[in-house]
Amino acid sequence: MAAILFMAGLVTAHAAQLVVVPPGNRNATQPGIPAGAVSRTRATNGSFQAKYEKIRDMIAGNRQLQQKIKKAANRYGIAPIHIVGALVGEHTYNVDALDFIQTYVVKAASYLKSALVFAYGGEKVSRFVQRPEFASCAAFTNSYDLWSCREQVWEDTFRGKTVGGKSWPNDRFGRVFFQPLYAGQTFGLGQLNPLVALSVNDMVVKVSHLRPLSPDRAPEVYQAIMDPDSTLQYMAAVIRTSIDAYAQIAGMDISGNPGITATLYNLGDVRKRANALAKKNAGKANPSLPQENYYGWLVNEKLNELMPLVQ
Repeated sequence: MAAILFMAGLVTAHAAQLVVVPPGNRNATQPGIPAGAVSRTRATNGSFQAKYEKIRDMIAGNRQLQQKIKKAANRYGIAPIHIVGALVGEHTYNVDALDFIQTYVVKAASYLKSALVFAYGGEKVSRFVQRPEFASCAAFTNSYDLWSCREQVWEDTFRGKTVGGKSWPNDRFGRVFFQPLYAGQTFGLGQLNPLVALSVNDMVVKVSHLRPLSPDRAPEVYQAIMDPDSTLQYMAAVIRTSIDAYAQIAGMDISGNPGITATLYNLGDVRKRANALAKKNAGKANPSLPQENYYGWLVNEKLNELMPLVQ
């Protein structure tokens, strides 16, 4: 209970000054769906509607999963519909949901037997981030700020450049070092990538009491994001981070709009986005509200069907 109150307090402490983002979509019609999502669905001869119905029905037909969603949400002081929204968005537009939750459990166990390593060109990421270019990041004590700092150093100093006689790929930090299986792919029920899991690691350790993750133990990271029990904890932590960032940075309470939290789950970089919105609204009497993308729009559009699953 103390953990729940602690996390929720990050928003409620400043509730009087927050602009409450109302429920529903700001866009009358669904924003454009990226070509990648369209091509992935066509490749399997599927449709977005069929994929939506599959994940909706999977949640509806699994009382145990519903209870696990509620329990994870309660731990992090968020409404369960936020987790449902992220699940629906991921499995409608990214990958099909597997038919049985147990399949994720089996896959999770298989990762523990693998020899996966987070590295590039023979250099482990844990060694790479000890380079002097990352010295400024040592000041950060929480996982999110630490890994965000490291990502920014990568973007500014290494991406697409030659440093110390070594050429580095013109690609995202997460793709280069953290996805040795399939570059750009996410995993598990929550479709998380390893870097996102590491970025909320300290929160999950504190609130859910799970074993700390380490980039030197890549198989354990994959196991954590594949296993349904643990991935729900990481999902809740990611969503909690988004809600807190928009409250603290942009002065917005997004906790009542699952479409917005689903949008941020899809896009990532929540603090950068909150900072951009705060800058845009500086000095405005009528501030602009965050808007949902195609993914979050669907969640808000389908709330009448999704809310009963976890009420």
